[in-house]
Amino acid sequence: MSNYLISISKSETLNDGIIHDIPSKLKVKVFNLLGSTFIPCKGEISFFVTAGKETLAFETRGYKKHRKLLVLQMISWYCIYLNLIEAQIHSHCPY
Repeated sequence: MSNYLISISKSETLNDGIIHDIPSKLKVKVFNLLGSTFIPCKGEISFFVTAGKETLAFETRGYKKHRKLLVLQMISWYCIYLNLIEAQIHSHCPY
């Protein structure tokens, strides 16, 4: 599995960062749905993750026909990084 970079501003928590794939220049923004509002942007791809009481939304930034598998790999890597072992990835908001 590839390694990715995570950027987190001082005003964000770990659950609200951005995942970067350097070779493809694709970015995936993370939203913690318990603490922030998520409104999907047109032209971007969104996925949702549920793990116990956690619900996260993931949305691409600068999506240009990248493989959806790359986006899913970035999300699964991030879930492992957060130790969300029981995470389930959904293509639509689970609630």
